Amino acid sequence: MTDDDALQRAYAARRAVLGDEYVDRVTDVEGAAAEFQDYITSMAWGVWARGGPLSTRDRSLLVMAMTAALGRMEEFRIHVAASTRAGVTDAEVDELLFQIAAYCGGPAGVSARRAVTAVRAQRG
Repeated sequence: MTDDDALQRAYAARRAVLGDEYVDRVTDVEGAAAEFQDYITSMAWGVWARGGPLSTRDRSLLVMAMTAALGRMEEFRIHVAASTRAGVTDAEVDELLFQIAAYCGGPAGVSARRAVTAVRAQRG
């Protein structure tokens, strides 16, 4: 497989999880910004495109937990909004919040709960 094939698989995984509208919006750039988007897609979404024993659902739950643990609420919100596309139910996200609070601390759990509430309010 060529690097171009791997990048295309990574973009396909990114689009499958985050949706075409989001990916089109953030990648509608030129120059260094376009190169950066390819890098991020290759690095982060190349992991999603690997296959193997972790499902898209598993990867989604892991990314939500890690972004919450790191306090990266903007990324957490993006992945919560996309979680249904990845096969994660609202009930599983709700349960994940308990894991986040227990292992990352109350403030991380509270911030994550607020983010989930805001995402769900936006989707109606």
